[in-house]
Amino acid sequence: MTPVDESVAPANRRSRNVLVTFIGAFVRSFDNWMPIAGTIDLTGQLGLDSASVRTAISRLKKRGWLEAENRAGVRGYRLTEHALEEFAEGDEVIWHAREPARLEDGWCVVTFSIPESARTKRHFLRRHLTALGFGNVSAAVWIAPARMQAAAGKAIAELGLAEHCAVFVGDYAGGQDLRALLVDAWDLDELQRSYQSFLDDHAAGERERRPEEMDGREAFVTYLGILDRWRKLPYRDPGLPREVLPAGWNGPDATARFERLVEALEAPALAHAARYWPAT
Repeated sequence: MTPVDESVAPANRRSRNVLVTFIGAFVRSFDNWMPIAGTIDLTGQLGLDSASVRTAISRLKKRGWLEAENRAGVRGYRLTEHALEEFAEGDEVIWHAREPARLEDGWCVVTFSIPESARTKRHFLRRHLTALGFGNVSAAVWIAPARMQAAAGKAIAELGLAEHCAVFVGDYAGGQDLRALLVDAWDLDELQRSYQSFLDDHAAGERERRPEEMDGREAFVTYLGILDRWRKLPYRDPGLPREVLPAGWNGPDATARFERLVEALEAPALAHAARYWPAT
């Protein structure tokens, strides 16, 4: 996991986010390599300008995700092993919706006391834990289902904060009502609204053209837009046990809608993108 660079302007941040979605959805399907010109043309169909895309590519190169490589006389970049590992980890969340954890497996609790001199790393750790699906119990206490122990340990190690953190795994033994504690730790109502918004915006055939009615370009733009919007939601969903979820939890319905859209749009979107790769 890579910390978010808050110094990036919003427009450039959007270009970077869309580019990451593009790479995850398409570049890996084309031998982990992308042509520069083709990438700019395709992302331009999403409304991104070439300058911001080139800046986003440069930033990913500096982060060790891309290496320059020409193929068939065409300038381009290939994905590094580091990038492939990062995408593989993301796939586990984005493409394989978190099944509700088992209540009897218990909880992972992370606490930390990070000095002010390392406040930037403290900020990054909070962002890491949030992205992993941890909820904030208090200023320096975070909680998630027990299965997130390994991921929390990795995030802490990546930031070199092991000596400032402690990780516990155990059962809820009593005290404050567990459901009330978890509602306070996560904004589950907001997440439920986000899922409902996705369902409403992609109501089957009601507010948008059906996939089978789209040409290749429209399928590509729609598919990538859906992926870019969706990939943020699973990271916010902690996969809590069913016993503690709010009534009428709509996460499974939204996931099923997303999977149906992917099934309908992926093939024509890939076929459209393939036209921008050099023939081999």
